[in-house]
Amino acid sequence: MTEGGIIDWARGDTLGLDLPAHLQALSAGGPAFLTRAFRATGALAGDNRVTEITRLEEWPYGGTGVKALLSVAYERDDPGLPCDLFVKLSRNFNERARDRARFQMASEVRLANLSRSPAFPIAAPRCLYADFNHASGAGLLITERIPYGQGAVEPHHHKCMDQVLPEPLEHYRVLISTLARLAGAHRSGRLGDVVERDFPLDLEKAAIDRFSPYDEEQLALRVDRLADFIARYPHLAPPRLADPAFLAGFRADAPLFVAQQDAIARAYHSRPDMIALCHWNANIDNAWFWREPDGTLKCGLIDWGNVGQMPVTRAIWGCLGACELDLLDQHLDELLDLFIAEYAQAGGPTLDRRELEQHLDLSQLMTLPGRMIAPRAILSEVPDPALAADRHDPLFSVNETARVQLKVLLNFLDLWRRRDLGRQLREGVWPGPA
Repeated sequence: MTEGGIIDWARGDTLGLDLPAHLQALSAGGPAFLTRAFRATGALAGDNRVTEITRLEEWPYGGTGVKALLSVAYERDDPGLPCDLFVKLSRNFNERARDRARFQMASEVRLANLSRSPAFPIAAPRCLYADFNHASGAGLLITERIPYGQGAVEPHHHKCMDQVLPEPLEHYRVLISTLARLAGAHRSGRLGDVVERDFPLDLEKAAIDRFSPYDEEQLALRVDRLADFIARYPHLAPPRLADPAFLAGFRADAPLFVAQQDAIARAYHSRPDMIALCHWNANIDNAWFWREPDGTLKCGLIDWGNVGQMPVTRAIWGCLGACELDLLDQHLDELLDLFIAEYAQAGGPTLDRRELEQHLDLSQLMTLPGRMIAPRAILSEVPDPALAADRHDPLFSVNETARVQLKVLLNFLDLWRRRDLGRQLREGVWPGPA
């Protein structure tokens, strides 16, 4: 049960149709509702209709609302009309914590509707219906189902499992290029005024919203716990991060963030040419990949929750922050250069590499308070990490939260080391507007 109790239907703010708030309501609405919904978006012709729901099965994965696999039959087959669909509902009436995240779908619904435009520059799942009711937080998104592992489409790749990913660099090049094309298309103006209307950016609010929930003493305590975790389980980290000298420096410098967070946040949002419409979490699992007939690897992006205008370095790290450490050590510069080139080619401003690196540093400093949850999150699933041979041990492979929190933490610490973010905090000089 959630705040306000269970509701069955709510009026969509955009299309004006009553939409089901849970799977039972969707089932009750049946083919009649789906026909109205698909016609309202133009996905279904007025002389065609959904005749039958052949499958409606809850899909027990993901982090917020309820998801389901849906298959339908139509009165008249259309080669461009998918029968196998994927359903996302914003509400989760059985889990209060997940239901509180229901408003994340509002931006995802707007993106799904934007993705139907011929000007949309990248692949996203074809949207048959998307709408949201802001008063209740009830939303419904119905898209084509990605045929993972079928034909030219690769199997789904799991987050933070790149040790088993074939050709990881090729996959991350495609992801970075895709992010850059979307951001560049927005900055070029090709998407019209839709982005400013549907994804407005309040820079003042964006800066304030990223403030640390900790004072300096509280952050210092959590930094010590994090460093103690690495020191206690050094086999989970590369030697350079388990080095006592590095951990001592991190303990001393990281708490300096609190006094400087306002200046850092404002510097982070000070460059309009580095702010664009972005997918903020384009990890390997939030994409699908396929090979063109000539062997070229392509990708599309899924799971667009919290999409909006943001610093492009947030999107870059949202993509790269969960990959293998060795890939970043060897190829981060190349991937940043690729983003710069693709962003400009898509119509965005030409970025300076040094300035992009500075803003990547800022993006990492902004995530510092959030990294503090990693030890507790890891231990909640793997109570005794000493039993693991290393970070690729099956203990982590089968526990996604522990695996992801560990890998993202290590990449954060490695960038901290490589870019000497502690020195930057000690000096306290942050880039301003160009």
